[in-house]
Amino acid sequence: MSRSSTGKSRFKASALIPGALISGVLATVLSGCATTPSPPPPPPPPSAPDAPGGAVLSDWRGVITAADRDRYQRRDAAWTLALQQAKRQAGSGDLNSLGDLIDPGAARPSATPPVGNYRCRTVKLGSQGGEGGLGYVVYGWFACHIEQTPAGLKFSKLTGSQRPSGLLFPENDRQMVFLGSMALASEPAARSYGQRPERDLVAVVERIGDQRWRLVIPWPANESNLDLIELVPAPARR
Repeated sequence: MSRSSTGKSRFKASALIPGALISGVLATVLSGCATTPSPPPPPPPPSAPDAPGGAVLSDWRGVITAADRDRYQRRDAAWTLALQQAKRQAGSGDLNSLGDLIDPGAARPSATPPVGNYRCRTVKLGSQGGEGGLGYVVYGWFACHIEQTPAGLKFSKLTGSQRPSGLLFPENDRQMVFLGSMALASEPAARSYGQRPERDLVAVVERIGDQRWRLVIPWPANESNLDLIELVPAPARR
């Protein structure tokens, strides 16, 4: 076949391909080269509602560890054992002067302590060493602070060799729930709750008098069977 006849045949063949078919082939090729767009990002999770003063109403039940949940649920047993030991075993300090601080039923309405500086002292009741240990220890006064944070009210013990720190969660009119962690000796401020299980704390926060509050810590990790931290407002600085 001659060159001219071959060219005519090719021309005739290409002329027979419908335009629609050519467009479809081109569309298929171009679509294969196109980049598939990324899916839109998921919507942000709903934020927790704000309480008066900017506190975030979080549910402590979704935060507490299994070990601390067990301590919290057995706090009545901690009160019973610790008071029994404190009354029959020798101790350090004046137990009889503590009044409502060591009364399990002393909680009053309006449990939320206001933001500010506080004087605080720790009272340890009962002994993990049994009858051979001290039944109670009443410590001196240290500095504590309650502040408003984006996550809610935060309690911190600022001085002393044992310095708990953590958030106060709303529970009811007579109680708040504290979830925090403990810093010891010269360590920096305590880490967030749940990062070091051996340092985690759960406590019930109650108002027990005019301008007087307590943190009730059942089954602490060391020494006692019940710890109480008493809070009273610090005198204003002049």
